Amino acid sequence: MFDVLTIGAATRDVFLLSKHFTLLRSELFETGVGECVSLGSKIEIETIVPTTGGGATNAAVTFARLGFKTATVCRIGADGAGRDVVAELKKENISSKYVRVTKKGLTAYSTLLTAPSGERTVLVYRGVSSSFVSTDIPWGIKTRWMYLTSLGGNLSLVSQIIRQSIKSETKIAWNPGRQELEKGMPAFKKILSGVSILILNREEAKFLAGKNEIPEITAILSNPNRLLLITDGEKGAYVHKDGKTSFLPSSGKKALSRTGAGDAFGSGFVAGWMKTGSLDYALKVASANAESVIQHVGAKKGIISKWPGGKGRKG
Repeated sequence: MFDVLTIGAATRDVFLLSKHFTLLRSELFETGVGECVSLGSKIEIETIVPTTGGGATNAAVTFARLGFKTATVCRIGADGAGRDVVAELKKENISSKYVRVTKKGLTAYSTLLTAPSGERTVLVYRGVSSSFVSTDIPWGIKTRWMYLTSLGGNLSLVSQIIRQSIKSETKIAWNPGRQELEKGMPAFKKILSGVSILILNREEAKFLAGKNEIPEITAILSNPNRLLLITDGEKGAYVHKDGKTSFLPSSGKKALSRTGAGDAFGSGFVAGWMKTGSLDYALKVASANAESVIQHVGAKKGIISKWPGGKGRKG
């Protein structure tokens, strides 16, 4: 029996770091800021870092390093990038038995243009990670928890997984992707009752709830049987349970790269909750994990391997 099974994306990530990536504020860009280079020029790259990413594998590394028996479900191609994903999982002592390899497509691939501030633009090729189907899921697997990330917008499959988890008394933590969120709140309402921990960033929470302020958002997305975790970037994070909202401010540490911070915070929180059932300690683990990750390039390198506060590893 596993302690936790993570399900979702696996990618081959390549980080490109350059002092020539310039941030430009303009209403022309969706986020209000563009990452720019001179058109037609040859840009010097100071550092290149090849690694692996994806919500499912990033979260799996957190759980495995903290001593939980972990497996992951993801889709990869029969290519070099896919082999790199599997090699990293094995290196981290994560079961790759349920990794699905398909010859009809390529492993997801991301190029991350990282500016000196640590902010980045991600060029994403979703590959086979965006095509989850029911046969990819190891139905009947015994695990205490499932940690769901994006399944390429396949909300009906998410619903099926949640229904099965209720039957097997498996707890669900869910960090949905944009493609799932675009299905809207009416679709989410049908399945959220089976979710023990819902993890969103503030923009995602605003989009799903259709509200801007945290009290309005929690009123719509909360449930007496569910923890709601909302990350707010450099500001910190909110956690809502039993009608009460707590806020954990960021330490303000300067980031080398912010890639993977959300995955580290979410999975760290769930790991801490699994170990102690304490909100304060779960937030402490989440914060330590995310703050360590942003001090490194790559979503996995900085993931912690010791419990904060001298808790030691899980037995």
